[in-house]
Amino acid sequence: MWEPYKKGFKAWLQLEKSLSDNSVEAYLHDISLLTQFLMMRNDTQTPSDITLADLEHFLKWIHELGMTATSQARIISGLRSFYKYCLLEQIATVDPTVLLESPKLKRLLPDTLSYEEIEKIIGAIDLSTPEGERNKAIFETMYSCGLRVSEVVNLRISSLYLDVGFIKVIGKGDKQRLVPIGSDAIKHINIYRNAVRNQMSVVKGFEDILFLNRRGKSLTRVMIFLILKALVKKAGIHKNISPHTFRHSFATHLVEGGADLRAVQEMLGHESITTTEIYTHLDRDFLRSTLQQYHPAFK
Repeated sequence: MWEPYKKGFKAWLQLEKSLSDNSVEAYLHDISLLTQFLMMRNDTQTPSDITLADLEHFLKWIHELGMTATSQARIISGLRSFYKYCLLEQIATVDPTVLLESPKLKRLLPDTLSYEEIEKIIGAIDLSTPEGERNKAIFETMYSCGLRVSEVVNLRISSLYLDVGFIKVIGKGDKQRLVPIGSDAIKHINIYRNAVRNQMSVVKGFEDILFLNRRGKSLTRVMIFLILKALVKKAGIHKNISPHTFRHSFATHLVEGGADLRAVQEMLGHESITTTEIYTHLDRDFLRSTLQQYHPAFK
């Protein structure tokens, strides 16, 4: 019964909101959970029949299923978007999500790498192999530009403006941004392109993708994760590291160096400054040394 609403919502998310396929699927999954709950109760309600009380019972149900507060908050976000669509399309006249409360979330900060640790990880790459040259270029670029792992695997040759020190990045929702790129990353991209990539046979459709696997296709996000895990182990670093740690470290190092928060927001491609603030957690030693340097009471 809800299938026409889901189809319309999917089209709205793709065409009006320009969301990625992954994001669209996540939103549709949220609505599917709600319809699953309604079926379980033998409810035949349409979106316009749903009340705040129904949604509160639904939240109680997903909580009992063992969903984390983060997952619950994300599902509520999906429901809010669905009802925004319903109001626009006059499927519903009232939004039952208005007074729906999200669970309180703790903002967990990921581990940050020091510049020395990043150098150690990149230094652990074996440059005697073609994959080594590629991996060096990948991680130099990720740290230099603060890229998401999805952005680095989809980076295109046509988006490189290395002569002027910039790359064009396609981020979430297909939003484009220009990001400065450092000289080390430029050097290793050029080495990889000239010494490795030019010798490869590239599968049709992947000619413009910069970083390729052995079979001449684009790398997966999981592959980047596995490569990094092996390098972290080889470098002897005992932290919970993922490709996103490079992005977080990039932002933290910029702020510690005195960069403007708005500039960091622009480079990371965040829509909201509050998202950027998560990445600007400064360690206690840095805050203490700043106070000792600048605050008269600490002199």
